[in-house]
Amino acid sequence: MEIIPTEIPDVCIIKPKIFKDDRGYFLESYSREKLSRAGIDVDFVQDNESKSSKGVLRGLHFQRPPYAQGKLVRVIKGAVFDVAVDLRQHSPWFGRWVGVNLNEQEKNMCWIPPGFAHGFLTLEDETIFAYKCTNIYHPASEGSVLWNDPQLGIQWPVLQPLLSEKDQHAPLMCDLDDLFFYNRPD
Repeated sequence: MEIIPTEIPDVCIIKPKIFKDDRGYFLESYSREKLSRAGIDVDFVQDNESKSSKGVLRGLHFQRPPYAQGKLVRVIKGAVFDVAVDLRQHSPWFGRWVGVNLNEQEKNMCWIPPGFAHGFLTLEDETIFAYKCTNIYHPASEGSVLWNDPQLGIQWPVLQPLLSEKDQHAPLMCDLDDLFFYNRPD
């Protein structure tokens, strides 16, 4: 397993070793020990999975402390453009985003720590997306940021995605007034 920091070093791409032969393949999709050695020392408490058609954008979602979630995300089938936005007020990367392509062929994963908004755009039909979460879903702590907030300037590969009603009407980042007290843990 190789851990590769992105432009926002707290967000990492995780490349598993894939063992292929004429029968198929095998990979280790999670190793607490290996992630812990890389500084990702977390407990996962919930797994989620979604299936979407091509062009669906889910996000940008987050949960406020004390229910903020770290997520280890991966594509089981299909492909996505995955985005994390730093919402930690005292972070040097506050308000910046990072995007990575994840797909079923490469089987890379992405670690998104607590304090980030997260979203993804499906690039293929019948995409199955899975994520492990470090905290439970708590509806009263849920928040979102508008996917095309001009302040963020995210370069989505599709300009007119399919969105839920909730995601169509998410607030701009500048309109969030009670979020940015989350600090990077030391």
